[in-house]
Amino acid sequence: MKAYDGMYIDGAWRPAAGDERIEVVNPADEQVIATVPAGTAQDVDEAVRAARAAFPGWAATAPAERAARITALRDALAARREEIAGTVSAELGAPPAFSRAVHADLPVAVAGSYAELLGSHEFEEKIGNSTVFHEPVGVVGAITPWNYPLHQIVAKAAPAFAAGCTVVLKPAEDTPLVARLFAEAVHEAGFPAGVFNLVTGRGPVAGQALAGHEGVDLVSFTGSTAVGRQIAATAGAAVKRVALELGGKSANVILPGADLAKAVNVGIANVFSNAGQTCSAWTRMLVHTEQYDEAVALAATAAAKYVPGGDRLGPVVSARQRDRVRGYIRRGIEEGARLVAGGPDAPEGRSTGYYIRPTVFADVTPGMTIAQEEIFGPVICVIRYEDEADALRIANGTVYGLAGAVWAADEATATAFARRMDTGQVDINGGRFNPLAPFGGYKDSGIGRELGAHGLTEYLHTKSLQF
Repeated sequence: MKAYDGMYIDGAWRPAAGDERIEVVNPADEQVIATVPAGTAQDVDEAVRAARAAFPGWAATAPAERAARITALRDALAARREEIAGTVSAELGAPPAFSRAVHADLPVAVAGSYAELLGSHEFEEKIGNSTVFHEPVGVVGAITPWNYPLHQIVAKAAPAFAAGCTVVLKPAEDTPLVARLFAEAVHEAGFPAGVFNLVTGRGPVAGQALAGHEGVDLVSFTGSTAVGRQIAATAGAAVKRVALELGGKSANVILPGADLAKAVNVGIANVFSNAGQTCSAWTRMLVHTEQYDEAVALAATAAAKYVPGGDRLGPVVSARQRDRVRGYIRRGIEEGARLVAGGPDAPEGRSTGYYIRPTVFADVTPGMTIAQEEIFGPVICVIRYEDEADALRIANGTVYGLAGAVWAADEATATAFARRMDTGQVDINGGRFNPLAPFGGYKDSGIGRELGAHGLTEYLHTKSLQF
């Protein structure tokens, strides 16, 4: 076990203000692998002051110079690929191949996209007799989740840097180690002192202090809708801007005529990747009544390929999360859903580790708890619909609206259905993830957008001068 010391503040590692430590547990074997300082309000205050002092100089830096620093950051992250992947596998439990491809490589691509975007983005425009300027918001308080720990850091910090903002990061307490690697990469990339600052700590202490700090101009948070509401209330009291990427209960709608086998198999992979800990996962599979039994059989067969502890399915992040997911599985059984794969018991041969059996429910009705609430584990609900109107009603029938998928015999039919879905992002017939496209939700899934040019605008003020 390694004991990490200090917070990264004003370009250097500084001792933490308090003595409390956070234990980092490997969810695969339940062993403590490291400890980090539990930050206090004093640590947050020092970090915000450093970011505040660095802001004028960084905001005045030419976009080309900001792009050069972000490019250097991208390269520093790429050079740490294996260390990043190994760290995420250890603190989150993700299988090594998934850690390399998603947890390590995707953040590199996102960072690079913002360096490229600065080469073409216009921070000034003419509208009639007005000149409109797009200026950096100021100090950003970034509060990131444990499920995609480095990706979410980069998805907030990279556009903030590109806009000319400075950043104070409070990462999730379950996965703080990769955030330290990010701080090392920022330092190596040559960012001026204070442009990026890291405070590890617990949400109710460090997170709340950051969200409410008078020196923070914008709070960017990814996590649960319940915590998002608390952060929005805290920030709103100070008339502070917020960007919230929250929960989801996304629908995977398979229309008649679609390639059923492909739609089901891709849908299962989408939900079970990252042990189901993905806010945009298509956790509700909607199938026409005439194809329903076939789809359920295909889903059960596909689920059998995901062996807990194998190369596709790791544990969930913590004992608390394991118990939460198992509780939802039991609730589904109690409410009358039919279990066709998995279940609430520990996987065979896995007496240690926070593993969940990959679970498929059939005969799920739209009002059931498991069809309405975000479970955040490898659990999928297969829901029957009668016609397109019924499918649309079910797809839109939750408080969430983050993502989704539509499969049809042709792109036009799928697109027409997707346009009527109340959700921020929809994949058509297996469309690939695009890190340049805006990501974010409708309804209780959040406020604002991440990634690409739309993600950059979240960190900009708009000012107009009339002549």
